[in-house]
Amino acid sequence: MNPNKYGKKLLASALAAVTAFGLTLSGCSSSSGDDETTMSSSANVIDYWLWDSAQQPGYQKCAEGFAKANPGLSVKITQMGWDDYWSKLTAGFVADQAPDVFTNHLGKYAQFVDLGVLLPLDDLDATKDINSDDFQEGLGDLWKGQDGKRYGAPKDWDTIGYFYDKLVTDAAGLTTEQLKKLTWNPDDGGTFEKAIAHLTVDVNGKRGDEPGFDKNKVKVYGLASDGAGGGNFGQTQWGAYAASHGWAPTDKNPWGTKFRMEDPTFQKTVAWYYGLADKGFMPKYETFGKDTGSYAQFAAGKAALAMNGSWMISSFQGMKGIDLHVAPTPIGPSGHRASPFNGLADSVTRFTDNREASAKWVAYMASDQCQNIIGASGVVFPARKKGTEISLETRKKAGLDVSAFTEHVEKGTTQQQVVIQNAADVTALMEPEFDAQFIGSHSSGDLTRLNEQLNTLFEITAK
Repeated sequence: MNPNKYGKKLLASALAAVTAFGLTLSGCSSSSGDDETTMSSSANVIDYWLWDSAQQPGYQKCAEGFAKANPGLSVKITQMGWDDYWSKLTAGFVADQAPDVFTNHLGKYAQFVDLGVLLPLDDLDATKDINSDDFQEGLGDLWKGQDGKRYGAPKDWDTIGYFYDKLVTDAAGLTTEQLKKLTWNPDDGGTFEKAIAHLTVDVNGKRGDEPGFDKNKVKVYGLASDGAGGGNFGQTQWGAYAASHGWAPTDKNPWGTKFRMEDPTFQKTVAWYYGLADKGFMPKYETFGKDTGSYAQFAAGKAALAMNGSWMISSFQGMKGIDLHVAPTPIGPSGHRASPFNGLADSVTRFTDNREASAKWVAYMASDQCQNIIGASGVVFPARKKGTEISLETRKKAGLDVSAFTEHVEKGTTQQQVVIQNAADVTALMEPEFDAQFIGSHSSGDLTRLNEQLNTLFEITAK
């Protein structure tokens, strides 16, 4: 496909699909903020967009450092909420008024490359020497397109764990050490299912593992629900369990050629996961609504364990009156625990007024100078190893052990975010099917039919 052949109407139509897809992704903050998106007219002022309000102060410090190191250049940062971010970015692409540089997502950049709205960083002097070895293993190469060129400079990474209030688990008689050693399997759920059953309490005070427990009148669920997971490959739902059973969504990553959702191992895993709701240990699809995720359920005292990403650490730390801890994902049938592994990056758009100045800003954000500042802010784990170390030290000083997130990187038990073409079309097929799985209107066998549809997309793309 030649992106330069796209007319504006076709580009707008294609980008609209990508925008709709963006609203389903995880690995982000849903914070809202400055809605001002006016572009600067000066080629010496770099317009940079991000969506996470918690990260904006850190990047403002980076912008100040960049301006000192590059006299005559400055950075204007625009932050907006996740839902607005992608729709306004799309509008900017269509109107030739997009920012110079923006925070990009692995689930979206493949189609942005295909649509021709990103510049290869290899073709710009300031970013041509960015090396994948400079970052945590596996992050750098994910941002290389099928043409072998780089379209994003890694900025951070995230994994998954369970946030919990130690006051609650102590009252249930579960120790920190026990929560660190939980095991899981799709047959009986292992010690993990026993733990969340015990943490579940009905309106009469009966626990989920006690006689007389009423699964239809639950006061506190052992495990929060974060939706069905069809829009994000189960990143904060079933992804960690499936990965710890040796399953991967595609035959290779990035740029897979076949999906693997017909695998009986995967179908059994998904059936077990959604079955937790039938047992009363996790909210059903309709209990809190599709958009009320694990953070809100935990904050309201409706769930004991909240599976979520490391990007949410600051949000959970902001809760009052709890003793916050993080437990790792359970050890699966493969003999190890696992976690989805995502990473954001900064990209330069083809609409920039100053390509080399924009590239210099991207290179600066990918450097130790900036990523050490981001690490010290303690909001996310920077992509560079030194920045990660600084972030860990910041968390330690704040009194929170975050090793449940970092051990996956240290031990190589991560499963990288799926990078594929036609991602918006894939999501359009996956999301309703997994919703139906969670509701119970479809059986796990329907995933085989979905798999056939997804592989047809691959075949069409290949042609």
